[in-house]
Amino acid sequence: MTSGIFKHSYKTKTRESLPIAIYNSGVQQCEPGYLWGPGVRDHYLIHHVISGKGSYHADGQQYQLEAGDTFIIYPGMVVSYSADLSQPWEYCWVGFQGAEAKVLMKQTPFSKKAPVVHFDPPTAIETAIMSIYKASGSTPCSQVKTIGLLYLFLSLLMEQAPCPVSDLSLEYVESAISFISHNYSGPIDVGDISSNVGISRSHLYRVFMKHMGTSPNDYLTRFRIARACELLRQSSLPVGAIAASAGYDDQLYFSRVFKKIMGVSPTRYAAQGRTQETATPSRKD
Repeated sequence: MTSGIFKHSYKTKTRESLPIAIYNSGVQQCEPGYLWGPGVRDHYLIHHVISGKGSYHADGQQYQLEAGDTFIIYPGMVVSYSADLSQPWEYCWVGFQGAEAKVLMKQTPFSKKAPVVHFDPPTAIETAIMSIYKASGSTPCSQVKTIGLLYLFLSLLMEQAPCPVSDLSLEYVESAISFISHNYSGPIDVGDISSNVGISRSHLYRVFMKHMGTSPNDYLTRFRIARACELLRQSSLPVGAIAASAGYDDQLYFSRVFKKIMGVSPTRYAAQGRTQETATPSRKD
């Protein structure tokens, strides 16, 4: 086995319905013929080829890739990818998911019909992904920093997308998400959201289902529960105070909703140790 073969990665275990969350990131020098798949991921996963060559098979198509190419794996898509036998690739990656991920990815050059893109300059993509990996950690500071770096990375992808025809339905969704993120702790409902956006409740429902795959009411509920999870992990506030902070004036109702989504009660969730990220670096020599 070649001595230069290695894999360094960081994986998180926190998977609440946050607006966007990093699942994993890393860098790997593959051995000749190294193969992953066929298989599926439950999140978006972007690889950038630093050096060498390899092939990527997705949705019935095969792509031959080399240094500078970037490819995406969509959630639920059956894919496989393998390193070249004579010039095995080295790549870096970042995986992420969350309520905002689908909307943001629609504004990048990637699509299921075009899962491979060559950005100019490609070094900017490598730098952005490696910055996320190097900043990874289990502290609240590192978590916030990596999310910020992920947004910067996605903005870099969006900058290189061709100018799309304006899609008002997407703008409505973005406006609704912004309103929710700034007002979720108050007594808002779907009627308040649709009024703020300026469309009917039924129209808001249709555009949310189109772009998010969920209803605005479900998005609001999961957003509130995600905020409650953060408070349960990072504070010592009583459940009643956390319920109020997440927009629920009825603690019992909040507890029922929380258990339905998270599988455990708020009290038990907090007692389980305020789940934090754990590093899982590995190296092959």
